[in-house]
Amino acid sequence: MKKLCLTTAIAVLWMIFYNGVQAQIKPSQPNQVVIGLIDTIYSKILNEQRRILINVPSSAISQDYNKLRYPVIYLLDGDDSHFSAVVGKVQQLSSGYVCPEMIVVGIPNTDRTRDLTPTHMDSFQFLDFSINTNTSGAGEKFISFIEKELIPYIDSLYPASPYRMIIGHSFGGLTVMNTFIHHTNLFKAYVAIDPAMSWDNQKLLKEAKTVLATKSYLGISLFLGIANNMKIGMDTIKVKKDATISTEHIRSLFELRNFLNINKQNKLKYTYKYYYNDNHVSIPLIAEYDALRFIFDYYYYNIFGVDCKNIQNHFDNVSKQIGYHVKPPERMINTLAYLYLRSKRFDEALYLFKLNVINYPESRNVFDSIGEFYEAKGDTVNAIDSYIKSLSIKESPYTRRKLEKLQGK
Repeated sequence: MKKLCLTTAIAVLWMIFYNGVQAQIKPSQPNQVVIGLIDTIYSKILNEQRRILINVPSSAISQDYNKLRYPVIYLLDGDDSHFSAVVGKVQQLSSGYVCPEMIVVGIPNTDRTRDLTPTHMDSFQFLDFSINTNTSGAGEKFISFIEKELIPYIDSLYPASPYRMIIGHSFGGLTVMNTFIHHTNLFKAYVAIDPAMSWDNQKLLKEAKTVLATKSYLGISLFLGIANNMKIGMDTIKVKKDATISTEHIRSLFELRNFLNINKQNKLKYTYKYYYNDNHVSIPLIAEYDALRFIFDYYYYNIFGVDCKNIQNHFDNVSKQIGYHVKPPERMINTLAYLYLRSKRFDEALYLFKLNVINYPESRNVFDSIGEFYEAKGDTVNAIDSYIKSLSIKESPYTRRKLEKLQGK
């Protein structure tokens, strides 16, 4: 009983916190769309206040219970463009059951070069551009902030599951690789998009060569995206023989790809993709999409034209892959059940409605839905019983009207 009360209390506090932060960023115009929350956390490690952007799936608010937990994406360079793009992709892919619904935590920059570089350099040439490196080299402190302050903060206030992913581009990709190499178990999935592996005379790249050959990466996923940053007339064959500073970036990435390809013994789930038609600036949008498809290749379930009784087995496998128990989403099962009901495939519909009742016994909606099934079948007794159970969880005028109609009131 104490455990239940504590869980309920945490859920209530989170709802209050969520609604409070939501109110702080309420649109000034009624026709505006807001896709996330603005939160802040003071970091003792970094000695500064840090702003974070957070998108929590709408099902966390709309469901009749507060026990859903979601994987969390930590997004570096979490400004509005990166944040909105990743939130949009997650929402679209999860609506098609290609990946799970996820919390997205965007981490905007205060000093990008300082936070996202692992060592100090006096100067750095990236492609044909000189980068200001005066404050560089505090990447380990930044990773420590994420590990010791930000992740515990998110876990304590938001409905986060144990599964965490990190996405980074350019210097952010360098931080992803630094974390992957030196703090491997901090995340389950790593997405490095055109990472700046030429940093500090390829120091991290050289460390990767040793680590990839000796460390076990069982249960870890990595997606590496490589952009086409070569000048006209250069290709993937010629660039390997080039020694100019302008090609050091892409040469470093091809070298990293080779290290990853030859070390199959470390059990890493890994793939890379070279984007011939994308440059360093355009690559994040498509690479993030491809990364989600790759990392969650075990999640996708085509709800059309399949044996619905395999759904539970499918999500048992998802649970095994993701590392914690995952139930078939209530919305997914409910949608499919109604499709069967309208097609008069009553056995399949009843199986699915009952599956939702078993998996979500605290949801008002699952009892209302199975009540409609029984009503459609002319089973008034079970329909009334289901509507009463639904109303015992949460009052609903819609359900109440259906119940009173069946009771002749």
